[in-house]
Amino acid sequence: MAKQQDTKKLFENLSGAGKSIGVLTSGGDAQGMNAAVRAVVRMGIYVGAKVYFIHEGYQGMVDGGDNIEEASWESVSSMLQVGGTVIGSARCKEFRSHEGRLKAAHQLILRGITNLCVIGGDGSLTGANLFREEWSGLLEELVQQGLIDEEAAQNNSELHIVGMVGSIDNDFCGTDMTIGTDSALHRIIEVVDAIMTTAQSHQRTFVLEVMGRHCGYLALVSALACGADWVLIPEMPPEDGWEEHMCQKLSESRSRGSRLNIIIVAEGATDRQGKAITVDNVKDLVVSCLGFDTRVTILGHVQRGGTPSAFDRILASRMGVEAVLALLEASDSTPACVVSLCGNQAVRLPLMECVQMVSAYVSLIFCRSFENNLNTYKLLSYHKADSELPNSSFKVAVLNVGAPAAGMNAAVRSAVRVGIKEGHKMFAVNDGIEGFYKGQIKEIKWGDVAGWTGQGGSILGTKRTLPAKHLDKIAEQIRIHNINALLVIGGFEAFECLLQLYEARTSHEDFCIPMCVLPATISNNVPGTDLSIGADTSLNAIVETCDRIKQSASGTKRRVFIIETMGGYCGYLASVGGLAAGADTVYIYEEPFGIRDLQSNVEHLTEKMKTGIQRGLVLRNENSNENFTTDFIYQLYSEEGKGVFDCRKNVLGHMQQGGAPSPFDRNFGTKIAAKAIQWISRKLKESYKDGKVFANTEDTACLLGMRRRTMAFQPVVQLKDETDFAHRIPKEQWWLKLHPLMKILAKYKTSYDVSDSGQLEPVTRVRPKKAD
Repeated sequence: MAKQQDTKKLFENLSGAGKSIGVLTSGGDAQGMNAAVRAVVRMGIYVGAKVYFIHEGYQGMVDGGDNIEEASWESVSSMLQVGGTVIGSARCKEFRSHEGRLKAAHQLILRGITNLCVIGGDGSLTGANLFREEWSGLLEELVQQGLIDEEAAQNNSELHIVGMVGSIDNDFCGTDMTIGTDSALHRIIEVVDAIMTTAQSHQRTFVLEVMGRHCGYLALVSALACGADWVLIPEMPPEDGWEEHMCQKLSESRSRGSRLNIIIVAEGATDRQGKAITVDNVKDLVVSCLGFDTRVTILGHVQRGGTPSAFDRILASRMGVEAVLALLEASDSTPACVVSLCGNQAVRLPLMECVQMVSAYVSLIFCRSFENNLNTYKLLSYHKADSELPNSSFKVAVLNVGAPAAGMNAAVRSAVRVGIKEGHKMFAVNDGIEGFYKGQIKEIKWGDVAGWTGQGGSILGTKRTLPAKHLDKIAEQIRIHNINALLVIGGFEAFECLLQLYEARTSHEDFCIPMCVLPATISNNVPGTDLSIGADTSLNAIVETCDRIKQSASGTKRRVFIIETMGGYCGYLASVGGLAAGADTVYIYEEPFGIRDLQSNVEHLTEKMKTGIQRGLVLRNENSNENFTTDFIYQLYSEEGKGVFDCRKNVLGHMQQGGAPSPFDRNFGTKIAAKAIQWISRKLKESYKDGKVFANTEDTACLLGMRRRTMAFQPVVQLKDETDFAHRIPKEQWWLKLHPLMKILAKYKTSYDVSDSGQLEPVTRVRPKKAD
């Protein structure tokens, strides 16, 4: 309780009264920049500061005039779903000169702006830092020239800078994801998925060029997300003779029955002699060596365009709020910082340390996110002949349990292929636990999972049946097939399944084998993890629908939409979806509400309708309250809003569970499944004694989940105390800290827990491992 009071006091002390914040976007545009601008403006106004748009980046700062405009709450309405940057971006040569920066300083002083939030790449952020370092000297010059007086110089003596990285290339060290990267991956994967259908029809090979002059992140992750046959990136020039290896792999793929090949080339790819490798080079190579019908597609600026993904909206909103907090806490001794994402945690890093790492160029390989993706791609990329693989003699079974979730198939594919490369025999169990005890178990080979990455639902089949009533039959099947380890992919039922199997070890020795569960559910309600496979795809479905619903109101003023989301008792989809869609109110089980709250929300919307924003969005989690149903809330709003606004309701239903998995879910599922199989391999070796596997300790039945910044294996029995089994949710849920953020951005007065607010910390660099 004392901690909560201290936290609340801290937030109240962070007043922006008397302060002015300028926000600008600079360099190349990226989807999600507008969400960041919106968050900065609304959080700034919320804490009592004045916030100014600086149009056209640094050029607008130099030119001044109408380019620097005070922002209002309403001026950032409807920005959230718009791609690019509505306040404009331009590359400014003038700002690179001392005279240009002097002009910019003068324009800021005229408006009392001494806090800058810069959204851009490393060049834009470097320029901002130089501007800050020169600030006192620039003020002296302005005083000497008579453009400002001593009092103005005294009142504006400190310039504070906070950066947010907006770049589709994800080419900035210190952050796992930059604003715009996820949306760019969405554009690439949409194109690749479409191309794969036509390629399969004609047995074609497609060579795709994606952006990335110096950084191959987009190429690498899109190759992982679509299961590409080959990828070429600037960070890893292929070894001499790569042409022969690539053609051999394409040929082997066709011989295993594949009807298509996908090759992804980053625009900056080179060979080891520094010679550019172009898509046309690759096409000519495939045609001359293999005679395959080959086509080239250059995606170009399609990757920069379109609506920002749910991930980018949430990331940008979190970073925008964090940037304002960092500006309010900044002092003269605080270095310019950049707010970024590490795992699932917002962090502040010294701006110039990050820039210096990027300028080292090769260090990009050793940034954590890039290295993780690279290692996973290497694991999955090349299938050696069976005779060259290690032979462990272990048999590992994979099954899905619970409701289907997009990304499950990507996880199964990854598990099967990594397991085969580890030397194990991999077995697929159809229809979950029901199929397990009925003996629906068969060996699954490398080629059997080809093309699974982009498939929605569960190809193996999945059911909610739990093992408790079928333990004897399951144990019998484990004996019949000599299964040595188990990988369960699913939601809350999968967690319960593994818990029941672990607890049955005392009566059934057959369950004394390494077992791991991977969280895969749209509800994101599994204990022991911040994120689950499938939740991102579902959030994108919700956000896309909300965008369309809001757009339908553009011709009809004063309309409020009540939208029901899935999730059981877990309010993740409603709350985080509300943040991404720009909801006015969200009703969830975790935050009890009564009739007075409902009345207050109606009054809030009534006030909103008096402004220029004449539409409202209300999200309700399906089990948020047994009495205040979606119908009840719709009828209440309709009655209380009479004469002010009218209402419509939508129940989104199972559309949230369908569709092709998002790039994030494909990538997340692929990486954690690979990590899980490697863990299983270690446990098998540790527990193999006297010709058999025997694993009965807590740490041999684990859940692999993301916890803040790290992926962690946690014994399922230890997660029991963290779980509310009656409501099928964890007792503590990290995303509840984002719920007040949604309220703040919807103009509700609320307390906001800043105890987790990022503190300035050094940039950590992954130590380079021995070259592969």
